[in-house]
Amino acid sequence: MIAKRIKQEENRLKKYYKEFGITSKVLEGLIYRAAFMRVTLEELEEDIKENGTTEMFTQSDMVEPYQRKRPAIDIYNTTIKNYNIVIKQLNDALPKVPPKTDDDGFDKFVGSRYD
Repeated sequence: MIAKRIKQEENRLKKYYKEFGITSKVLEGLIYRAAFMRVTLEELEEDIKENGTTEMFTQSDMVEPYQRKRPAIDIYNTTIKNYNIVIKQLNDALPKVPPKTDDDGFDKFVGSRYD
């Protein structure tokens, strides 16, 4: 089931970047990694919602249990940082489009006054 969700996300990302005419083996690898990480993050988020961020832990019966951060939190934090890096790399490959500005004619009007 997870493999199917990864493939669906991979196909969604490929379609998105293909619309910009971007295809390469390097980007395909990044797209797969992004898809894998996104599905992993979704799984971790469900686990964290269900089980919380901390748990009681003890290393032996002789020691009083204490509350600690669940390992899923560290995995989530590392994965989301890496996911953001991969998405930034993919977005940096997009063509640079100058920001759209609405020309209201004011600059032309002011410039014509000094001609």
